[in-house]
Amino acid sequence: MKKIVLEDERFKVPRPSGQGEEKPPTSSSQQPAVEGQQQEDVHSGPARLLPPELMGIIVPSLQMGAAGGALGLFVGATAGIVRTSTPVLFSLVTGGQWFALSSSYYAARQVSLQALRGNQEHQPADKVKASTIAGGFAGMVGGLIRGPRNVLPGTVLFALFGAGGQKMANAYYARKSSAPEEQQPGGFLERVLSSKWSPVTPLSDQQYAEMLEEKLLRVEAELSIVDDYIKEIRAEATNKPDKDSSEASKPTS
Repeated sequence: MKKIVLEDERFKVPRPSGQGEEKPPTSSSQQPAVEGQQQEDVHSGPARLLPPELMGIIVPSLQMGAAGGALGLFVGATAGIVRTSTPVLFSLVTGGQWFALSSSYYAARQVSLQALRGNQEHQPADKVKASTIAGGFAGMVGGLIRGPRNVLPGTVLFALFGAGGQKMANAYYARKSSAPEEQQPGGFLERVLSSKWSPVTPLSDQQYAEMLEEKLLRVEAELSIVDDYIKEIRAEATNKPDKDSSEASKPTS
């Protein structure tokens, strides 16, 4: 019996791994957990290194800086063509400075507003304070770029610009909110035509009908004046033959 068993084990065909083995059933509740972990691993990256509050300041600041830098490139290229012999270099330097000023100003203003009131509604005075701080910070950054001697004048000057600009913006929005609300035109062309600098003015159907009525009344008034003038001429024409006949009938001495 032992030999038979040995021969059977010797000539036994090995089974592939995993074919005869029974795997423990996996519950369906474990699969979503694995998938969720994989999704978290996929979304994990540099964005998870920073808190969302900080990302909410950095990303818009970079976008604002990119817009300012693009405008600086255009202005620098235009001024470089007129003033220097290397307009490309002048344009790049100007674009970099405008990028630094725009991004630093926006970031400092957002941080100041968050420090003053957090997520609550900001008052006009808070906006003036935040704009003053942001202007001073942007002026300091610009002064560091241009040289240490320009730090203090740039800080003071840009802080005054920030405070003055924010005060003017507050006055404009206060006047706009206190004014009666008017129906604003929707399209860009309508807004351009409705501005005070436009040579033409868009009219609604009611305004056009009123304008036609005014013109019709004016024409009727002019026609009545012309009719009166025609009547006077006819009266003079009828009276003139009578005068001539009376003068002709007078005896001559």
